Amino acid sequence: MEIIFVCHGNICRSPMAEYIMKDLVRRAGKEDEFSISSAAVSYEEEGNPIYPPAAGMLRVKGVPFGAHSAHRLTPDEAAKADLIIIMDRSNERMIRRIAGSGDMHKVHFMMEYAGEGCRDVADPWFTGDFNSTYSDLLAGCKGLLDSLLSRQR
Repeated sequence: MEIIFVCHGNICRSPMAEYIMKDLVRRAGKEDEFSISSAAVSYEEEGNPIYPPAAGMLRVKGVPFGAHSAHRLTPDEAAKADLIIIMDRSNERMIRRIAGSGDMHKVHFMMEYAGEGCRDVADPWFTGDFNSTYSDLLAGCKGLLDSLLSRQR
């Protein structure tokens, strides 16, 4: 199962979700069943590492993470993915230009998996509230993993 988390710049929300999900999958002993990555819908942060406050929040919460280099989602990545998890409506509009209509059935809002429909995950780059963003991402990732594991049963 190939999952790509997508946000605007790929330095806050999507890499946080990537590492949270990798940690949850590892704890569930399912690492071999998933390929998890993250990407952006813009080129603005291309090549940049995870934003230091986002990395700090992962550290505080005990979520392991590695080197990260922001990049824009490619049409090829979108085509290969089983799921593309987006953070907000702006991501949805921009991803249509990248992925094309043929891959939009793979696109889901993060908060759908937390039982909150298409609610946006607030961008901590603007809000400064990395704790709330972490909580949303954790809830979404837990719901996503539960959903995927229940399909396997």
